[in-house]
Amino acid sequence: MTDAADLTAAELLEAYRAGTLSPVEAAEAVLARIDRDDRELNAFCLLDPETTLEMARASAGRWRRGETLGTLDGVPVSIKDVLLTRGWPTLRGSTTIDPAGPWTEDAPSVARLREQGAVFVGKTTTPEFAWKAVTDGPLTGVTRNPWDPSRTTGGSSGGAAAAVTAGMAPLALGTDGGGSVRIPAAFTGVFTIKPTYGRIPHYPASPFGTLAHTGPMTNTVADAELLLDAVCGADGRDWSSLPPPAAPFTDGGPHDLTGLRVAFSPDLGFARVDPEVAASVAAAAEAFTELGAKVEQADPGFADPVADFEVLWFAGAAKVVEHLTAEQRARLDPGLREICEQGARYSAVEYLTATARRMELGRIMGAFHDRYDLLLTPTMPIAAFEAGPEVPPGSPSPRWTSWTPFTYPFNMTQQPAASLPCGLTADGLPVGLQVVGARHADDLVMAACRAYEQARPWKRFSRR
Repeated sequence: MTDAADLTAAELLEAYRAGTLSPVEAAEAVLARIDRDDRELNAFCLLDPETTLEMARASAGRWRRGETLGTLDGVPVSIKDVLLTRGWPTLRGSTTIDPAGPWTEDAPSVARLREQGAVFVGKTTTPEFAWKAVTDGPLTGVTRNPWDPSRTTGGSSGGAAAAVTAGMAPLALGTDGGGSVRIPAAFTGVFTIKPTYGRIPHYPASPFGTLAHTGPMTNTVADAELLLDAVCGADGRDWSSLPPPAAPFTDGGPHDLTGLRVAFSPDLGFARVDPEVAASVAAAAEAFTELGAKVEQADPGFADPVADFEVLWFAGAAKVVEHLTAEQRARLDPGLREICEQGARYSAVEYLTATARRMELGRIMGAFHDRYDLLLTPTMPIAAFEAGPEVPPGSPSPRWTSWTPFTYPFNMTQQPAASLPCGLTADGLPVGLQVVGARHADDLVMAACRAYEQARPWKRFSRR
């Protein structure tokens, strides 16, 4: 008999409708999975089983009465610990935030899920203030990859990725300012999309500015569609939030990609890619040809924008900690403290110069998408490395930006970018394919991902 913790959100909802499973049983199953596996993986930094079961019992009653609140009623979901959650502390992976709160407000995406009747399982781990692309920090320690617990999940939504992968909740909310949902999705073999900036409202505003997006993390494209439909749409607290999409993502589109103009860039013209990763991604690009798309190898035509991204990111980090005392700063993750000191030294002119180059990058990608509907790249140039360090062995740089060349450019341009699992290395570690669309073309990116997933079904993680 299938463990309810291994069911997708869509499968859970089907079982609820059929009366073969209740939200309480689903909640008990994921809590049991957490109890079994999370001591090793460290995906959650906050659990509140009493509240989780209370929400599940309320949902079960609504299903019995035929009075469900929304399309996610009764589905377990985890929330990254940078998103405000009423009644629970949001510590952002830091010892410098007072758990006492008060915690009286939900972030927009969290509020939408509560309105839908989703069941909150807990808060997932993040590096301190979500600053880096691996998940460890002074408050919560190291989060580990279910495929191989000696390896990193990536970050900064590493806890969310581990939770989805290991069956601790079928849905997760993460955030992405430079790759923070796509990096861990690639490393753990789950699906994610960083939607167009503003598609999912964000509040409070990120100190990292308009680089930061909220995104779903799931085992299937269909589950991501359910989650997107629940959390997209304007919120008055976010001045840059977009109106709801013209049609629900769950309405789907044609799975036939005939005539779609697709560019495949193995390295963006500047990145070094592990041969095993390159082979899996090239095979995935071939699948788009088989689905009817016109696939050409083409680079977008920009140089690595890492220096400009670091000005924006490090300055944002300096803003995050500007209110801290000297004693609190001494307790920060040492790497975070270093980039904050660097970010505080940038002048306004240097920041605005990086912003201008960011705008030029957006212009280049706008012109690129006049020629191509989608861009395919590796999500990551490498597979998951040892858990704990910020960079893999032999890295020429101490910073995470040195090994994430495919993700941060598309935070700078605010484009939708998804990551799909597309293979395994010889060591049995997942490889991710990144699918990038023009700004506001979230529906096209999701349709393409749906088509690929159907053509190349992914064998999900199961505990060995």
